[in-house]
This record gives sequence, structure tokens and C-alpha cells, in this order.
Amino acid sequence: MSLIIKPIISEKANYLTDLRGAYSFLVAPKANKIQIKGAVEAAYGVKVADVRTMIYAPKVSAKHTKKGLQVGKTNKLKKAVVTLAAGEVIDIFATN
Repeated sequence: MSLIIKPIISEKANYLTDLRGAYSFLVAPKANKIQIKGAVEAAYGVKVADVRTMIYAPKVSAKHTKKGLQVGKTNKLKKAVVTLAAGEVIDIFATN
């Protein structure tokens, strides 16, 4: 099982990349910072300086139908913001 699910491509993520050299990834919810650091270094061949993580709780939605109240929820997400060492760059759009 890979710890890195996918990179996050958004305006805020691109802004952080340009400003601080920080890249955002969607990672496995049970991964810790040390595992994330090792996975990024192995996958992209770069030196990681710092890892910050955040957990997003599942969102619950409900709707009323003929059969009654239907309740559902999304999955729990974990995001990691990885800051690279000076001079390091990851090309996210490169095809492997």
C-alpha cells in the first residue's frame, strides 16, 4: 500500500509551492510524518526538510426521500504539506 495517494493541485497549493517550496499531497490516514517523509524522498528523489499534516473529518449529509431519511458520509482525509530543502524541486506534471 502506497502512503502517497495523489498530489493536490489547487490555487492554494500552487501558491504555497511558489512562495515557500511546499508541496501538498493526499496521504493515507494512518501514515505518520516520518513515513510520509520517507515516501516522498523515495518517490521523487528529493530531500525533505519539513512535513506538516492535517486530518479532515468525514462530512455527513442527509436527505429526505419517500423511503425516509437517507444518511451518508464521505471518507476521512489526511493531507500533508511537505517543505523541501533549499534548491530542491518536484515536477508534479511530469509523466513517469
